[in-house]
Amino acid sequence: MSAPLSREALAQLFTDARSLHSFTSQPVSPDTIQQLYELLKWGPTAFNGQPGRYVFLQTHQARQQLSPALSAGNRDKTLAAPLTVIVAYDTAFHEQLPTQFPVFDAKGFYDNLPHLIEPGARSNATLQGAYLILAARALGLDAGPMTGFDAEAVDRTFFADGRYKSLLLVNLGYGQREGLYPRGPRLAYEDVVSIL
Repeated sequence: MSAPLSREALAQLFTDARSLHSFTSQPVSPDTIQQLYELLKWGPTAFNGQPGRYVFLQTHQARQQLSPALSAGNRDKTLAAPLTVIVAYDTAFHEQLPTQFPVFDAKGFYDNLPHLIEPGARSNATLQGAYLILAARALGLDAGPMTGFDAEAVDRTFFADGRYKSLLLVNLGYGQREGLYPRGPRLAYEDVVSIL
């Protein structure tokens, strides 16, 4: 059995972590980006499927290509961030399941029920997007996830062949915490949890 993480580690991942919108100019190194993926890929998904796809926009020019698809409230902070990730899903992710989940014909499962491919890709890539945020925090980065964007415009610009579909944007870097609003409340345990 694994030992519980320290209070400090839990604070870094959850209780002290914030969605940040302002970052220092310190770049995120290519090594850190690779470490990020090497952590997030281990998060559990259905049939061990790996529908998540990640486009890391590191240059200002790359983020400028993204800019027209951003909502007004997300544009300036994204252009100023050192790194933005487009989290997308592969609509043909099931084709890799024979190597990802060899103990069962999961590809055949989806081939026989094609209407489940899209929701399976979307829900598991959403999980992978959450793992990306936790992996970033574990590596000392701050994250600012966003859904305020025109997904069709992002897809036209970055995924023109139509196979990948954008799901989430995440600004990453070393955050600036000055001037943050007080943290928003969370629902109480008794309001959301049932034990049967």
